[in-house]
Amino acid sequence: MVKLNKIYTRTGDDGTTGLVDGPRRPKHDIRVEAYGTVDETNALLGLVRQSTAGADPVDAMLMRIQNDLFDLGADLATPDTGKPPAYEPLRIVQSQVERLEREIDLLNAELSPLTSFVLPGGSAASAALHVARTVARRAERQMVALAASEGETVSAAALAYINRLSDFLFVAGRYMNEKGASDVLWVPGKNR
Repeated sequence: MVKLNKIYTRTGDDGTTGLVDGPRRPKHDIRVEAYGTVDETNALLGLVRQSTAGADPVDAMLMRIQNDLFDLGADLATPDTGKPPAYEPLRIVQSQVERLEREIDLLNAELSPLTSFVLPGGSAASAALHVARTVARRAERQMVALAASEGETVSAAALAYINRLSDFLFVAGRYMNEKGASDVLWVPGKNR
């Protein structure tokens, strides 16, 4: 259970932040960047949901994803040190990845096949989902860089989750454009 009584602690005034298990890292550390960008994605989904309220099934899916993104942030903020933890850390699990895959398939089944790349736009919800998709891709790049860093780990499930998330956001963006009917398509070389 999380309990926050005091919001400011002053401990970050020196440019560091504490990980879940206590160690401090510089605020520009790649791990901090990764979970910060996951948090940014989550905040964007909160804005997106202002446009998807009542839009079943997308809004309910986004609400579940927002909760998962807190799980992912906790996962990233609790690095696996190889030592037995004092408590069981929260980790993204394969079933969360599989749920995202099912939801992608559910939405995609109602879309017409693509004949071109899609430009972000159409409805406000679709455009906002595309912004969230690009931020999720940035989080993924940071997580991959973190996983490639010496002495750092990121679980396969966490990497799969963030990869599927951007796929979900793309498909949801199309779904929110009248199931693809209002997609704005790229016309190569149109303005030459």
